[in-house]
Amino acid sequence: MRLFLRWFRLCPQRGRRKRPSRLRDLWNYGTVLLKSLYYNVLTNSDTALDCVFEPIYWLVDNMTRWFGVVFVSLVIALTSSVVIIVYLCVLPIIFSTYPVLWILWHLCYGHWNLLMLVYHYYKATTTCPGFSPQEKSDIPTVTICKKCIVPKPARTHHCSICNRCILKMDHHCPWLNNCVGQFNHRYFFSFCLFMTMACIYCSISAKDMFLDAYSAIESSYQTPPPAFTRQERMVHKSLVYLWVLTSSVAVALGGLTLWHAILITRGETSVERHINHKERRRLRLKGKVFRNPYHHGKINNWKIFFGVEKQSDWLTRVLLPSSHLPHGDGLTWDGPAHKSNTMQPCG
Repeated sequence: MRLFLRWFRLCPQRGRRKRPSRLRDLWNYGTVLLKSLYYNVLTNSDTALDCVFEPIYWLVDNMTRWFGVVFVSLVIALTSSVVIIVYLCVLPIIFSTYPVLWILWHLCYGHWNLLMLVYHYYKATTTCPGFSPQEKSDIPTVTICKKCIVPKPARTHHCSICNRCILKMDHHCPWLNNCVGQFNHRYFFSFCLFMTMACIYCSISAKDMFLDAYSAIESSYQTPPPAFTRQERMVHKSLVYLWVLTSSVAVALGGLTLWHAILITRGETSVERHINHKERRRLRLKGKVFRNPYHHGKINNWKIFFGVEKQSDWLTRVLLPSSHLPHGDGLTWDGPAHKSNTMQPCG
């Protein structure tokens, strides 16, 4: 109605104005009216893209929530299949061909790695990552969550899949069907590390067995084919499956583990890495240098992450199963004294 009235105000009664000018005025007025419905000073290209892709985000979030159970079941099934093949196919070959010292090495290392892997995966999937308080409190906050409409402490971010604000959120992992946050970040990284180590161990240990099994499968296409029993053919296929699966996972998961190790060394999470990257670029244009307020030094970052307080903790808390709580409560954070200011002038 307002556009209609505006059109009549610009009608030819005012003969001194030309038609192109009237159309341009009408277009400009419609543009201003349209922008008034959604525009604010915080609007930028990122906000516009978020609005456009909101339906896709909703679809992905809901699919991830439901497929998390499938992914967890897949991890358990694949890991169990590898363990069964090792016990039924690999260990008998090791017992019959390896010297005693090598047999002891494989038994000790293999079972220790398996124990650490299973323990940390169980803890990563079942441990609550830590949620931001929903009620009013005196805890220092830095912003208001636009989804929960509650104050958010530092390093806290909203997970659209869990529909909660997660303390020190790193990301939502579908393979855990859980968020990675303050209280299970160590379990997640330890699981990735020990799973990578286990895959590398299986890949190297079963390399010769894989080559022999692959040659045996290739020879079955010869004329006449070798006289392998059904059990021997199953062993050959199982060894090939074991080596291909563990080698593939070692490469893929090894890259992810290395990436998270770099983030831990920098004192960042996956979310903070993107935020800090934008902040560095913004301050660089102003002639300033960004300093991460949660970076305590490379070695200290690892000690804080693993909860190491004395030298013996490297054994009892890192190389052995441990359910100790992480450093801090995830609500308040103490930055290093010499880097309390996040902005420092260049030069």
